[in-house]
Amino acid sequence: MSDPDAPTKAATQAERPTANAMRRALKRARDGVALDVTEAAVLLRARGEDLADLTASAARVRDAGLAAAGRPGVITYSKSVFVPLTRLCRDKCHYCTFVTVPGKLRRAGHGMFMSQDEVLDIARKGAALGCKEALITLGDKPEDRWPEAREWLDAHGYDDTIAYVRAISIRILEETGLLPHLNPGVLTWTDFQRLKPVAPSMGMMLETTAERLWSEPGMPHHGSPDKEPAVRLRVLEDAGRSSVPFTSGLLIGIGETCEERAESLFALRRVARSYHGVQELIIQNFRAKPDTAMRAMPDADLDDLVATVAVARHIMGPSGNLQAPPNLVDGEYARLIGAGIDDWGGVSPVTIDHVNPEQPWPRLDELAEHSGAAGFQLRERLCVYPEFVTRGEPWLDPRLLPHVRALADPETGLALADAPVVGRPWQEPDEGYVAASGRTDLHRTIDTEGRTSDRRDDFDEVYGDWDALREQAAPGMVPSRIDADVRGALAVAADDPTRLTDDQALALLHADGPALDALCGVADSIRRSVVGDDVTYIVTRNINFTNVCYTGCRFCAFAQRRTDADAYTLSLDQVADRAAQAWDVGAVEVCMQGGIHPDLPGTAYFDIARAVKERVPGMHVHAFSPMEVVNGATRTGLSIREWLTAAKEAGLDSIPGTAAEILDDEVRWILTKGKLPAATWIEVIKTAHELGIRSSSTMMYGHVDQPRHWLGHLRTLAAIQQETGGFTEFVTLPFIHTNAPVYLAGIARPGPTTRDNRAVTAMARILLHPHIPNIQTSWVKLGSEGAADMLRSGANDLGGTLMEETISRMAGSSYGSYKSVKNLVAVADAAGRPARPRTTLYGTVPEERVRAATASDGHLPELLPVLED
Repeated sequence: MSDPDAPTKAATQAERPTANAMRRALKRARDGVALDVTEAAVLLRARGEDLADLTASAARVRDAGLAAAGRPGVITYSKSVFVPLTRLCRDKCHYCTFVTVPGKLRRAGHGMFMSQDEVLDIARKGAALGCKEALITLGDKPEDRWPEAREWLDAHGYDDTIAYVRAISIRILEETGLLPHLNPGVLTWTDFQRLKPVAPSMGMMLETTAERLWSEPGMPHHGSPDKEPAVRLRVLEDAGRSSVPFTSGLLIGIGETCEERAESLFALRRVARSYHGVQELIIQNFRAKPDTAMRAMPDADLDDLVATVAVARHIMGPSGNLQAPPNLVDGEYARLIGAGIDDWGGVSPVTIDHVNPEQPWPRLDELAEHSGAAGFQLRERLCVYPEFVTRGEPWLDPRLLPHVRALADPETGLALADAPVVGRPWQEPDEGYVAASGRTDLHRTIDTEGRTSDRRDDFDEVYGDWDALREQAAPGMVPSRIDADVRGALAVAADDPTRLTDDQALALLHADGPALDALCGVADSIRRSVVGDDVTYIVTRNINFTNVCYTGCRFCAFAQRRTDADAYTLSLDQVADRAAQAWDVGAVEVCMQGGIHPDLPGTAYFDIARAVKERVPGMHVHAFSPMEVVNGATRTGLSIREWLTAAKEAGLDSIPGTAAEILDDEVRWILTKGKLPAATWIEVIKTAHELGIRSSSTMMYGHVDQPRHWLGHLRTLAAIQQETGGFTEFVTLPFIHTNAPVYLAGIARPGPTTRDNRAVTAMARILLHPHIPNIQTSWVKLGSEGAADMLRSGANDLGGTLMEETISRMAGSSYGSYKSVKNLVAVADAAGRPARPRTTLYGTVPEERVRAATASDGHLPELLPVLED
């Protein structure tokens, strides 16, 4: 560093707050009034009597939270072993002594990664001493910087570091009984899906949101791509979306100002409130290390640490869990307890703190003595906090529940101190697909009896924080309107749609009145020139094999917990029976999708496809959304390409392009808590197309979105199609609001208007021309009259007979769960057009299939036999 003291100066040269400002801020803290960033920054500078005042009010907040949690007067810790899986890292933090280089590892006789035997040796020693946590810490993506790391992974059969972390976690669970707590650095959403089944909790320090400490030369995080604050905040949000109990926190004294530190705390609170997944915050004080660029920088002083803990307690509130590492406080335990902590973190009787090797852990009896002197009982917890142990699903994967429950007190969620720590099986059950259960007749009774209630009874918790979402969604509640040259844009669309600029396209997406009529006329003309006048449809059956799902999509009224009255799961025989019934009445396709059932093995999708093909070899299997593909891949440990290849071998013919919603994460993260990001959806679709697995494409609109989002979505689909040519059609999916949680919470609009439907259909035809020739409208969501209107606005396809449709009906659609062939022909007639059947890939239907569909009118007998296991 050009100036070793530069980071300190920014933090220490700030002006002291005025006495009046301090008095006001302290009073608000004492009175329990919510602080803002400015007030928090003032309180971070409290010293002397002011600091004593601040810590006293913070301690009261902590005590109230412990009482509410049922553990008054308890301070916790985790008995752990520290496993430094690799000390290689692609980052270059100026204060870090944990990270090293390949040459030093070789000279010390170490490998680039710890071997599995080395890891298990540490874990077994810990288990013998009653440890219950294996803290696995490592550098960020070392293979991206060090060829030696890449060579080690290749030689040992791992695609990347995350694959090794997953593999060693499973061995720790099975052979020692310790619970892995993973600190692998920056993770993607997909990484969380890969690791969640093998670790009850994970963590990553936010450290700071001060961008300049990362972006400016000479600052502590300069040259470290994984320390960009926006990247780290995205990790915290992805952890929440994935329902992973997550530890984070601040590293104080690295050059941040009090204002920047306060902003960091508020950023952590925002994530905690949005997803309810931050299990604890660590407030860690900087300690200078020899042989680092920041060796001359002074340590963060104790008053600074105490003030930060107290302010963090006020910001996070009584339900937050706060930790200060006990080996970094120079024996001043009472001051930290007095400031509002309720946890000492991991303490190991086996291993050193490899991040702060010069600071030994305190002995547990010493920690208990000091805690007792401050009026607190020291109790052991697991790596996953008690609140998440008692919550269970979706926070704990079913494969981990036996491991966690064996070590946890069922009443408190704390650790059972004398529980035997022994290995237990982790593997998925040998029997594969789960048995049938629940309301398996929902596909019929949804039209006659309806759903049991309009919402789940965990409505207020499962989807995240509605108030935070309401603020985030406010701009999309009322669609904006723009003034633009619609006439000029219409002329370009009519002459050559491919020449439309984004501004012109956006103007047309806002068209209304005569301009909208003209737009639909242009789209209909393009439709006629490309695909002719025939309205196509497919005789198909929807089979939604389960509605048990814990993903937390806020627009979905279909998902149920396994204990809900409307929950069900079909057996493989029931799936195959329904496919056979569909074949008997002329179907050429089954469309199969389901919830992300936590008990469903990743191979279950193969079983489903295989069951249909074995029963009805000629049936086209159109199944498994990109979300289901990712779920299957992460559960099996296969790559997306490998999983899709195996699914194709099992009988998968094409996939639905659902789970797209709007391909803009600004909108997606309001609509859904835990679904895959837009980039992952695109990855799945492109990979499928490369493997010869074609797909549909979709867009769900009319909720918290704007026309600019529709434009971006359609441009993205057009770009994919130009690259792969794999889309068979584009399907418009108007948002059904009636029972959608995001609407019931007052956040979403009540679906699109007729204007929106016409504009989206017309612009889909125009913007996807000439790349995607087929535009489908949804009779399920619009009804017959609405669908006919869309056929006059550029659409050429009506989708399928469906035979059973549960998802839209659960959401509140009033248009029934099936259409007969005659019904669909009547819709085409209403639009003044002829109708003809098609296959999934828009080919000609074999005559034998046409005769079967004509004889049955394409729907099942009214009295469908009850299907037994």
